[in-house]
Amino acid sequence: MTDWHLAHLVSFAVGGAPLVMTEATAVTRDGRISPWDAGLWEDQQVRAWQRVVDQVHRVGSAIGVQLSHAGRKGSSFAPFHDEHGTVPGDRGGWQTVGPGPLPFGSYDAPRGLSTEQVSEVVRAFGRAARRAVTAGFDLVEIHAAHGYLLHEFLSPLVNDRADRYGGTEENRARLLLEVVDEVRAVVPDRMPVLVRLSATDWSEQVPGGVEGDLQRTVDVARALADRGVDLIDVSSGGNVASPQIPVGPGYQTRFAERVRSSVDVPVSTVGMITAPRQAEHVLRVGQADVVMLARAALADPHWWHRAAHQFGHDLPWPPQYRRIIDRHVF
Repeated sequence: MTDWHLAHLVSFAVGGAPLVMTEATAVTRDGRISPWDAGLWEDQQVRAWQRVVDQVHRVGSAIGVQLSHAGRKGSSFAPFHDEHGTVPGDRGGWQTVGPGPLPFGSYDAPRGLSTEQVSEVVRAFGRAARRAVTAGFDLVEIHAAHGYLLHEFLSPLVNDRADRYGGTEENRARLLLEVVDEVRAVVPDRMPVLVRLSATDWSEQVPGGVEGDLQRTVDVARALADRGVDLIDVSSGGNVASPQIPVGPGYQTRFAERVRSSVDVPVSTVGMITAPRQAEHVLRVGQADVVMLARAALADPHWWHRAAHQFGHDLPWPPQYRRIIDRHVF
């Protein structure tokens, strides 16, 4: 964690975001996506996160941490580097892990986790969640999407294990459900626990294709609801290196709508939702209960103030910024 994270994440709180979510935050050292990633796998990382959490709270927003293990997609070059693929060991890379030895695209092959090592992953999520509580985070999101470890176990494209963590849909979901139970047990009852899921991998190789994928996601979401998960964050993709995705504005909202109609917990949606009236439409027609923003917020860290102004609602501004209202900037 650096001053960059402080400036970056606090800027969204200043811009009116009611909730700021961190980047994927590793629960183990080998669970990082890249050597440049943040984490919560050791106690000394808590203080660095506290600086960010405290400042976001001072501005008036809530903040959640997204806990993640990258699995076979770890040890990779960050997207802002010119190089791609797996980082060599002599440059800070490491041996990745996964359900088995199947690699992601051209990445180096992972090492399959033993049953005991799978259990250690569960414990690592729990320890990271405890540290998140100590750091003062308002909620925890478990990242089980985008081709990272928990999603790898969920997918028949990646998980071909023959033990209690593979072979059937119930077994493939076991790791995620154990992680949820572990996290739920160590955080306060009042602290929301979210789970991010990929509704589909956009691959016809999956039994049943996109619709079969979506039904499996609904089944997992129901199991998560039964375990006290407070919100399902619906995204898509990640386990296929070059998927054919029909991208367009709001292209994932139908997935969130399907999950929302099947599960009695709130659901969020993401993906090319950029305009305030577009986001309002998603909520009003019942496609989702929450809209999450990423690229739109990076382009305009004051997106929420601009949206509020369009709808005739004033969000509280930091006192240093109040003359913006007087000058009718929006």
